[in-house]
Order: sequence, then C-alpha cells, then structure tokens
Amino acid sequence: MSYSVLHVDDLEGAGPTGGVKFVRRVLGVEAFGVNWFELPPNAEGVEHDESGTEQEEVNVVIAGSGRWRIDGEEVEVSRGTFLRFDPDTTRMPIAGPDGMTFVGIGARRGSYEARGPF
Repeated sequence: MSYSVLHVDDLEGAGPTGGVKFVRRVLGVEAFGVNWFELPPNAEGVEHDESGTEQEEVNVVIAGSGRWRIDGEEVEVSRGTFLRFDPDTTRMPIAGPDGMTFVGIGARRGSYEARGPF
C-alpha cells in the first residue's frame, strides 16, 4: 500500500509511564521516528538523551503547557512550541497544571537530503 492512516485514539499508551503512543511502528515509517506523548498534570516525563542512537530530535507541543529541563536549564513551553535537541543533550518534559501533549520526531543527523529552496 502506498500510504497509511492512523488516528491517535486507536493507539494504546505504552512506554515506562504509559503516556507514549508509538505512531511510527503502526504507520510503518522507516525514514524517521515519530511518537505521540501525553503527560498528565504536573507529571514528569523520562529524562534521556539520544547519544546511543545518534538521533536529532524535534518535539512539538500540541496541547497544554509545561517546561523542558534541558541540560539542567528550565525552558517554558506551550502549545505551538518547537524544541530541537542534539543527540547528546539531556532533556525531560514536565507537564504544567493542565497536562501536556507533544509529538516527538527523530532521525540520525545528516540523514535528511534537502531538495529545492525549502
């Protein structure tokens, strides 16, 4: 099949906190990782880096607010915030009082081949 379709409500939560929905696996994406994360109010996500996978990562907040602890620095975020991380950057999302939902996208650095002026 040349395409795949998925609605996030059709996925069960997984991962250490049950707040991750593994979008890439279900869609069959092979070029990059993409997952959906839901943190309840005032919850902390998992502190991690991607030095082992060498993935550059972008997180996009799509609902709620909170902050990211990035190499010990606190960065406030809200709906519409994009964050990009080098693989060896330690980060951890922390939801605000209304919780926070975000999408994480990752791939190995240098794997993207730009085409055109975009």
